[in-house]
Amino acid sequence: MNSEFKLPKTAFVNKFIAKSKFYEKAALSAKLQKEFIDKIQKITWKYKLAESTVGIAKTAKVTEIQIFEIELKEQVIPKNVLRIIDKAIPYQILYRFIYKENVAYAVTLKDSGIENYYFSGWNEDKSFDFTGIDLEKVYQKIIRAFITSEAKAKTSFNEIIDTDNKIKAIESEIRALENKISKEKQFNRKVELNKILLEREKYLRKIKEEL
Repeated sequence: MNSEFKLPKTAFVNKFIAKSKFYEKAALSAKLQKEFIDKIQKITWKYKLAESTVGIAKTAKVTEIQIFEIELKEQVIPKNVLRIIDKAIPYQILYRFIYKENVAYAVTLKDSGIENYYFSGWNEDKSFDFTGIDLEKVYQKIIRAFITSEAKAKTSFNEIIDTDNKIKAIESEIRALENKISKEKQFNRKVELNKILLEREKYLRKIKEEL
């Protein structure tokens, strides 16, 4: 488990951010404000990766990367809260979640207005490489750390993301079909769903074999 990031002192910020800063700026509903209050103990801006702090050139897409540490009140990552933080902060963010002695990570792929979230498991052994010719390459390396091993067989970053998204979508379909089959009472319908399930499983195997 990665207890701390190996980054220069110049990148260290360690600044507490009041939760109210986010929900006041976003004009949140009472329900979402309650989620902030009930689920988050504390938000700390830990590191800022920029040309001025780490000496790595920015690009048009990635000018800075922030690292936020979020102390939670329960061992559940509040995804709605992440969306609010990501909308409030114009930069790419790597999240480190803490609940008691437990640690998890998340990152958002912000590209062309689409937000795709990647999460680690709790206490999963996760390390990050913060080196690169520019901050965009550093950001891509951070995201790669969350990607499935099958998708990593691709060479270009866009291919890796596309393949990972495809695998996740099919796996989600398979889980939904398995759930439907377990609840289905009619035998004929169960047989029909099983045929679809076998086809999707075969397609998933084919994608993985082609990598």
